[in-house]
Amino acid sequence: MTNFDSTQLLRQDLNDFPPYTMGHTPLADLGKYIKLDLNEHSYGPSPKALAALAAMPHYHRYVEQEELRKAIARYVGVDAAHIVTSNGADEIIDLVQRIFLDRGDAIIDCPPSFEMFSFFARLNGARIVSVPRREDFSVDVDAVEKAISDCRFQISDSPNLQSTICNLKLVSLASPSNPDGSMLSHADVERLLALPAILVLDEAYAEFAGESYATRVPTQPNLIVLRTFSKWAGLAGLRVGYCIAPKPIATKIWQCKPPENVNAAGNVAARASLDDLEYLMANVRRIVAERERLSVEFAKLGFLQPLPSRANFILCRVVGRTGKEVRDALAVRGILIRAFGAPRLREYIRIAIGTPEENEAVLRALKEIDG
Repeated sequence: MTNFDSTQLLRQDLNDFPPYTMGHTPLADLGKYIKLDLNEHSYGPSPKALAALAAMPHYHRYVEQEELRKAIARYVGVDAAHIVTSNGADEIIDLVQRIFLDRGDAIIDCPPSFEMFSFFARLNGARIVSVPRREDFSVDVDAVEKAISDCRFQISDSPNLQSTICNLKLVSLASPSNPDGSMLSHADVERLLALPAILVLDEAYAEFAGESYATRVPTQPNLIVLRTFSKWAGLAGLRVGYCIAPKPIATKIWQCKPPENVNAAGNVAARASLDDLEYLMANVRRIVAERERLSVEFAKLGFLQPLPSRANFILCRVVGRTGKEVRDALAVRGILIRAFGAPRLREYIRIAIGTPEENEAVLRALKEIDG
């Protein structure tokens, strides 16, 4: 028996690494709740996607990704050489960071934001330069510009040693943003693209916003757009994402990514979804219409202040109680929503847009709480 302690070989900088948790509902309990906590698609996949999955005979074989890549390219309107497919958008965030970040390099994160930007940055040994959003959750582009021009860090606590230039490479932002659903203005995007850094623009909710920068990528060498089939196509559980990147960057990601990272089921379902756009986009329009209706209805309640959203969810400020109290009150009524632990968001809840029937149940429950 050896006294060898294998934990001593682990990276010491990960000793206090906080795991990312989403609060999953056990599979056996999914039917017990109206589930509006994780921005999923209540309508589910398209009929063509379900039929393609049922008919797929080759789950025991590896499935090439080139046809999926070409189909995505036609969908977003760029050459297929710009497309890299991935195991969900999370993986593509990690892959983009890996090909750019040496240990000690930096990214800009603008919290509150999608936590996976900073999660993978820390996992990849990068520094995180935090540029908090303004009170209205808009991006402080002035502060981003200043952070890039002034980015320096002390290599020692000793005042006798000079500062060293911080190698800041990536600016990571989502538009529409999670958790508030706001869009970056065109003017702000242009200012960010003028900076000497790569703008990584997460467009996971682009279909609900009706606009995208995907077609800008071929002529913009420092723009990478991230997309997913999880939200608009209802394939969250199958994990299919992709990026649109300048050709040299896309080539480098293909060189470094796992060869079979998109599973066969996700590959088949994503391709079938792109053949069923009329059905899926009709559901997107239904969700957008319900989003606008719910924003009006939430504002009529005495304790919610909804923020404008271009995504498939609404962030609401809670007045007179905490977000956790509202979340718990809805949970006992069979409705799951998102509350937050971060100090900036403790007064907020986020509610994904469900079907009209689910949304009516939410409104009834909120009125009970208000009463």
